[in-house]
Amino acid sequence: MRPRSQLFAVKPVDVLLAELAGDHRLRRVLGPVQLTALGVGAIIGAGIFVLTGLAAHDKAGPGLILSFVVAGIGCALAGLCYAEFASMVPVAGSAYTYAYATLGELFAWIIGWDLVLEYAVASSTVAHGWSHYFLSFLAIFDIRLPERWTATPIDIDPTSHLWAATGSYCNLPAALVVLLISIVLVVGIRESASFNAAMVVLKLIVVLLVIGLGSAYIRPENWRPFLPYGWGGVLKGASYVFFAYIGFDSVSTHAEEARNPQRDVPIGIIASLALCTVLYILVAAVLTGMVPYTQINIDAPVAGAFATRGLRVAVFFISLGAVVGITSVLLVLLLSQARVLLAMARDGLIPRDFFGAVHPRFRTPHKATILTGVLVATVAALFPLRILAELVNIGTLMAFVIVCAAVMVMRRTNPQLPRPFRTPFVPAVPVLGMAMNFWMMCGLGWENWTRLFVWLAVGLVIYFGYGRQRSTMARALAAELAASGASPAGRLGPA
Repeated sequence: MRPRSQLFAVKPVDVLLAELAGDHRLRRVLGPVQLTALGVGAIIGAGIFVLTGLAAHDKAGPGLILSFVVAGIGCALAGLCYAEFASMVPVAGSAYTYAYATLGELFAWIIGWDLVLEYAVASSTVAHGWSHYFLSFLAIFDIRLPERWTATPIDIDPTSHLWAATGSYCNLPAALVVLLISIVLVVGIRESASFNAAMVVLKLIVVLLVIGLGSAYIRPENWRPFLPYGWGGVLKGASYVFFAYIGFDSVSTHAEEARNPQRDVPIGIIASLALCTVLYILVAAVLTGMVPYTQINIDAPVAGAFATRGLRVAVFFISLGAVVGITSVLLVLLLSQARVLLAMARDGLIPRDFFGAVHPRFRTPHKATILTGVLVATVAALFPLRILAELVNIGTLMAFVIVCAAVMVMRRTNPQLPRPFRTPFVPAVPVLGMAMNFWMMCGLGWENWTRLFVWLAVGLVIYFGYGRQRSTMARALAAELAASGASPAGRLGPA
């Protein structure tokens, strides 16, 4: 029998579980409440405080309410698939690990590289949003920082699409908040989760304030026409506000740190997603009901809506909630990035000694966390927001499509494995999840597809130039070849 092809050889689940032993495992300290808080912390932030304005103004109008429903359904279908995998394979890595166990090393690398794009670029984007709201919050007290230290040194002219110097040095607040959060993450997951939980409580209070107080100022006539851009606008709005949901999948990256991952991780995923979807729909209804969609403030839509009604105290709390909310999103994104790199390093696809190192005292991937923090801070300080924001959604949607497909593959290839949580109505749920998330990918435009393909091409160069020769799968197949007496050429034969 010819040896398996390395490109499509899967990593057995028993091997994944065996990796939980030894010096490179993480500390199990998270319960269902902390995991749910991590999910809410990742989801509610820049999406609800920033993106709702542009999505309503330019893409969906009051139909933004339905855009959140569509995006939420797509995420819920993918979330059910994530929950099954997280209960079966409670190790770090999220969709990367699931792809390795079902579709093989090449697909695992593609999805892992895709997750690096999602978390790193999303972190830089969110840091920009944090900087904007932080400066707005300071302005309430007539405190203004020099523009040379609060803007990027380069930008792109939206009309000519040419690079231009701004005269600024760097966006210092964006860089500093990334570095400070990275320090918190190195200290430990328990401390990071507690810090995040405190921020989640505060921003949930602010969101409930927006819904409760804002509902008294709704004018139903502002919802007419409800679909000014038609159903196509609803799809475009869903594809755009999908960024607001990015982060619920990060709960699965912490499965290795959950006390009872088979039960707690599915609870964290489903509970955080359900709670945030309801809140998003209510906030969208309040925002578009308070202000005609053509008059919504694009930069600070929620605070702007209350400012138009003279509710200055509410504007203060909303601005404070936005700063805190975006901080917690940044924390969870940076936390998740290091866990994905840790999983890839364990497999030898990137240098294990560096990215796979776990601090002997804090039991956190400290080297990966520090490097991620420095790189994200640098990008956030130097590159403009409009370059970063559009890179994230399409990559995350692709990850969701692959995870939905992987559930069906795993059901066929490993039907005997215990599944503490089972995705209901298979194959209907995974197929619908694939269809809805691919549908939202199609609403993003060819520019985003081009950026995705360029990023993946760079990743494939790294994989074939480094990872393929040094991966643990390559060593295992070499041993298999030696035992079978086959020639090296057999490595590339059919699986």
